[in-house]
Formats: sequence, C-alpha cells, structure tokens
Amino acid sequence: MHHGYNYVCGVPVLTVFPKPISGSGWSFGAKLIEDRVLAVLLLVMILPVMGFIALCIKLDSPGPVFFRQKRYGFNNQLIDVVKFRTLRCEQQDDLARQLVTRNDPRVTRVGRFLRHMSLDELPQLLNVLAGEMSMVGPRPHALDARAGGRLYKEVVEKYAIRHKVKPGITGWAQVNGWRGETDTEEKIRKRVEHDLYYINNWSLTLDLIIILRTPWALLKGRNSVY
Repeated sequence: MHHGYNYVCGVPVLTVFPKPISGSGWSFGAKLIEDRVLAVLLLVMILPVMGFIALCIKLDSPGPVFFRQKRYGFNNQLIDVVKFRTLRCEQQDDLARQLVTRNDPRVTRVGRFLRHMSLDELPQLLNVLAGEMSMVGPRPHALDARAGGRLYKEVVEKYAIRHKVKPGITGWAQVNGWRGETDTEEKIRKRVEHDLYYINNWSLTLDLIIILRTPWALLKGRNSVY
C-alpha cells in the first residue's frame, strides 16, 4: 500500500525499494560534492603522511606498498578497493577466507599499527575520487568474508540492503564501536544493524557527525584487531 510506481518506456513498474540517496536532485548532488571536496582536501593534507607510511611498509617487509582487493560496491558491483598492505606478501588472502585476528602472525609490524588506527584505509580516498566509494557509508566487505564460519549474507537476512548505497571509508557502525574483526555472528549483525540505520536516516548532518566522530573512535580503538 505504501509503495509508489513509475513508468519505464510506458510500462508501469512498482518501486519495491527506493534508492536511499536519489540518483538525481539535491541529495545526490550534495553527497557527490561532499565526497569529492573532502577527498581532495584530505589527500592534499595527508600526502606527506601517506608517503611516510609507504616508506615504512617498504622498509618493514618485501612486497608492494598497496594491496588491492575485490569488494562489493553499489548495487553489488565489484570494485577494486585500495589499501596499504598490512600482511606479509606471501600470506595475502585476496578473498579474505581467513579473517585477520588479534596477534595474527601474517600481519607485519607496521601493519599492526596501521590496522589499529585504520590508517591502512587512507588510499581509499582514491576510490572516492573515482566515484566508487563515498566518504561515509557501510564499509565494503570482502567477497568471501565470514562470521562464525558462515558468509555474511547467510547470517543477516537484510544484508544485501547495504549495497543500495556506495560503500564508505567510515560509517555509523565504525563510530559506534563495530569495526575490526567479525569472528562471531553477533558482531556482523550489530554492524549491519548500524549500517541499515544509516541508510534509512541519511542526511548531510548525519554524515558530518560521523566524520567528526571518526578520529575519536579511532583513538579509542574499541573492537579494533590491534
């Protein structure tokens, strides 16, 4: 009763699930400007820091500075998410079949610090500039990520709704402590619960609150792997 309908090529179609952030109009434009402006400003500000991190990675262990991994983006499209490499090169897990856990021997010395402060996510500003990600949104998950031995979509019934918006560098779940490893089904349920809250209540004000709370959430380190 509460669903509207539109016409596509003269054929009436039912709107089963409206896109939370419209593909046209002020909301889409405001979100796009927010992403591009913040991404450019942050990249300019932290470029020296990223250069220093890259140098530390090269000195700490052999292998590339960056790590690319296929993850789900908007509308289940696959995107190449860019991160600083934190695992030993010969022990990389492209599909995340084995989640990184506390004191994981695969993680390098520099990688431990980067993961604790989420600094390994900084290169994803390039994904934002490319239009594949947003500054704020549900975190993109690896294709084979599991909780309690089960795929995320098998644990949470409404998991796919997360893909109705672009994934983000930070999100409502992360600033409320639900970041890091998801070794139990309860953890992924709580993360998705917060993601759905964000999708259903999106606003520029909420985005600003999340961005301002992110540094404090990182300093607290709640639920981080290291």
